[in-house]
Amino acid sequence: MVQIKTSEQIAKMREAGLVVAAIHAATREAAVPGATTKDLDQVARKVLAEHNAKPNFLGYGGFPATICTSVNEVVVHGIPSDDVVLKDGDVISIDCGAIIDGWHGDAAYTAFVGSGHSPELVELSRVTEESMWAGIAAMKQGNRLVDISRAVETYIRRQPKPGGGKYGIIEDYGGHGIGTEMHMDPHLLNYVDRRRGKGPKLVPGFCLAIEPMVSLGTPKTEVLEDDWTVITTDGTWSSHWEHSVALTEEGPLVLTSPDAGKAKLAELGVTAAPDPLG
Repeated sequence: MVQIKTSEQIAKMREAGLVVAAIHAATREAAVPGATTKDLDQVARKVLAEHNAKPNFLGYGGFPATICTSVNEVVVHGIPSDDVVLKDGDVISIDCGAIIDGWHGDAAYTAFVGSGHSPELVELSRVTEESMWAGIAAMKQGNRLVDISRAVETYIRRQPKPGGGKYGIIEDYGGHGIGTEMHMDPHLLNYVDRRRGKGPKLVPGFCLAIEPMVSLGTPKTEVLEDDWTVITTDGTWSSHWEHSVALTEEGPLVLTSPDAGKAKLAELGVTAAPDPLG
């Protein structure tokens, strides 16, 4: 069952989304050479406390931290640790969430640590982020869930990969519904699988976390012995971008973007819904 939200509930999710945006800003600034991923987790905890918000990752299925810190070949669910020290040239994807009055926000971004990153890595992150926005732009009344998957996949497939070859669209993980829980129906693939059909129609009140994960090589992953850390099977580096989005009568509202997605959606010819918080 897909949970359909009222305008008041979407406004509460926007509050949670802005906390997530604040965590992104603070951890991005802290992701420098010499910092540990545990340091970044502490930064996130401080932001949550300042906003009187609860973490939705900590304790989720036994997850031991506030954020996921996925470095280089780690795709998702990297556990913050004092042993993981960021180095110049690393790439880190930070995934985090917040709860306000029982309503969830969830978003991820990829950051470059230090300098000297190859054009291949820079382009990987750009392609992943832009595919997310293509999916967000497809979140409109009259479309179905598969139209978001198609928009994400089509964007990635059309981008030339520096050095040749194809990007790997991670197969085992994707987006999801969000609301009174962090992960809810429906599951959102980042590619089209005709066996799964078209999925539900998109109607006002529909809320999704749209989150492409892309590697420089394989779409295949494996989970390490900690039962959380997901890596690419060929060791190629990856990127992960995510926003939580609500569909309203007036268009998509990017709940975890500081400007509610207004500027980026305008570039794509889409009018974002007004921010319910002004």
